[in-house]
Amino acid sequence: MADSKALRSYVFLGYVETTIYAVLGILLAATALLAIIGCLYLFASGIRDFTGTASIFLLIDRLLLVLMLVELLHTVRISIRSHALVVEPFLIIGLIAIIRRTLVLTLQAEGFTQGTQWTADVESHFRASMIEAGVLALLIAVLVVSIFIIRKTRSEAEIDIAGDSTSEH
Repeated sequence: MADSKALRSYVFLGYVETTIYAVLGILLAATALLAIIGCLYLFASGIRDFTGTASIFLLIDRLLLVLMLVELLHTVRISIRSHALVVEPFLIIGLIAIIRRTLVLTLQAEGFTQGTQWTADVESHFRASMIEAGVLALLIAVLVVSIFIIRKTRSEAEIDIAGDSTSEH
């Protein structure tokens, strides 16, 4: 009797989990569509002012946001299908987020170097931006190496499994 109750609870919680993932996926997809619509507006604005770089940076920033949302949606889809948490998509999302921040930082640094009086305040902001850029570069390297290691170990595990299955025949 207790096993039957535990099994029903387990199945019920599985349904709840899948439902939550499905609702999350729908909301992420809707958010991505809204972001794409915003990108179309930025694209049209960029065409009107094709000599400026501000709208291009904003467009790239928004497109990378859409890419992050799509990666999150992919991760949710994998979680629904496999009922397991997969690490690699989160590393990719982190990498995209760092690249987004690097672009924003580059745009801000451009403002420091163009026609700005070098006061102590501007210099301290610029120095802080350069430190942040260095930390972001280090984080990019760490995430790229992590993704490489995960893919390499997964490929080796697949080769080992394939080798074991052919040796049994």
